[in-house]
Amino acid sequence: MTHPEIKEELLKACKEHLTQRRDVVQQILDNVAISLREETKSTAGDKHETGRAMLHLERENAGKQLAAIEKLEQIFLRIKLDLSEGPVHLGSVVVTSQASYFISIPVGAIKVDGLTFYAIGIGSPIGQLLMGKREGDEVRFRESVIKITTIY
Repeated sequence: MTHPEIKEELLKACKEHLTQRRDVVQQILDNVAISLREETKSTAGDKHETGRAMLHLERENAGKQLAAIEKLEQIFLRIKLDLSEGPVHLGSVVVTSQASYFISIPVGAIKVDGLTFYAIGIGSPIGQLLMGKREGDEVRFRESVIKITTIY
């Protein structure tokens, strides 16, 4: 595969990850809404109120997860694959002496064409170190020196 094809596959994997996460959280929200509607006043009193409170808490937590996903989607929309020259930026693939990274959103390991790339966010510790660096630069991370061999 060519470098642009690898980047396209990495971007596609990130998009699928976001879609799956959104679908899971939306399903949780839908289930909570159904449960709250079906909840009827019972004579149990405290037991009923505890159940409703737990459903509200679950809805609140799912809402926070959804907000986090929406932030990642905004970052995802800013990824530029066409900028291959110059320093590390959002959308770069950075090959180092230790691993290959896709500077994007935090997804983790993605296999493309038999190679493993780590999709990381710009706010991650290694992402912060790599941003703005160029081929040949070195960074120190957890007592190791990591050399940037290729950026595309």
